[in-house]
Amino acid sequence: MGQTKTSFRWKLAGLMFFISFISYMDRVNLSVATPTIMQELGFTKMDMGFIQTAFFVGYALMQIPGGIMSEFWGHRRVLAIAATWWSAFTVLTGACSNFTSFVLARSLFGIGEGPMAPAFGRFIYRWFNNNEKGRASSFMLSGVFFGPVVGPTLTILLMMNFGWRSVFIIFGGVGLLLAALWYYLAKDTPHDSKFTNAAEADYIEEGLMVDSDKKELAPWRAFLGSSQFWAIGIQYFITDYIMYVFLAWLPLYLIEAQNFSLQKMGIAASFPWAALCIVTATCGYISDKLVASGVSRHKSRTLFGILGLIICCITLYLGAVATVPWLNVLWLTISLGSLGLTFNASWAACLDIGGKFAGSITGWMNFWGNMGGIAAPVATAWVATNYGWQAAILTTAASAVIGIVAWLAVKPDRPLVLKENNNLEKIA
Repeated sequence: MGQTKTSFRWKLAGLMFFISFISYMDRVNLSVATPTIMQELGFTKMDMGFIQTAFFVGYALMQIPGGIMSEFWGHRRVLAIAATWWSAFTVLTGACSNFTSFVLARSLFGIGEGPMAPAFGRFIYRWFNNNEKGRASSFMLSGVFFGPVVGPTLTILLMMNFGWRSVFIIFGGVGLLLAALWYYLAKDTPHDSKFTNAAEADYIEEGLMVDSDKKELAPWRAFLGSSQFWAIGIQYFITDYIMYVFLAWLPLYLIEAQNFSLQKMGIAASFPWAALCIVTATCGYISDKLVASGVSRHKSRTLFGILGLIICCITLYLGAVATVPWLNVLWLTISLGSLGLTFNASWAACLDIGGKFAGSITGWMNFWGNMGGIAAPVATAWVATNYGWQAAILTTAASAVIGIVAWLAVKPDRPLVLKENNNLEKIA
């Protein structure tokens, strides 16, 4: 009788969820505390804008290097160091007292958090069977998207009881604890872990490249000549662009364009994010079930990615023209929720086409996503200021078409690196 395999990989997936959640909270805490910080330190909106941008610049710049480091040094070491780094600068944010110190702390915080997503990409590739990568990716994404559902309430409670500085100190301390836990529990390979048995490790590594742990630089020159390499980045630029429009402007939009009170806005603004969490988690499960049953990765990844953007585009349009406030919220909830299909498909496809270079490919994709994150708040503000909120939402809806076209070039069934005769590599 065969050995019953352990399921330690899913416990690590749970830890990945919490680390992703805390990393997002470390970002959003500044937004929630902004009014209090402005009042206490005399900052303007422009000051706070530059402080927020400082994070995104550092974060985006570390995506590709973070992927390379994860492949050379392993996800265990890179994630543990990165989480320790960003948690330390989260704590230090609570000690800032002027504009310069805030900009410095937040930019260094962004540099530290940058390697997280690529490291998790490498972890998922190395710790989950080929038929589980969609579900594993959903743990990371759900952790990020769960933040806006509960984060503001949590942050406000801490601020009311202990002051705004306590928020950064407490969350930074939790991050340091999680970094240590990751280093202790998450070995670079399942065979190295004392918490997995041989049956689980063998199951995870079914179909894995024999030299997947060999330390080598990804063939970037060849990657840059691949259409799907560019396509995965372009579609994620659009996907993150739309998501960051919601993140940056949904509360103000609901108040100014839909005349919600502050209290009702707080409730309404949580619905789209709750929908995104649910769809992301559900899609990961369904996508992997389809792959396991023999459905091609093209259908279970690419078609899901396209479907998510199509629904998002249509419902954003319907939300923009809706005349009843709660009907507007319904369409916006479906719109952001539908992006769960695309987000999950993006990360699963990234692992499919990246293989042993999953860290580099996810770093590349997330770099372009954060370029969209940098562009979205400013572009949306400009359109809303000059042409009104309806035009801003319609413009965001139209951008989805670019992402749909880009997805047509993504072929998850054709990895970027193919193996021939076990030792010859070529770019698909």
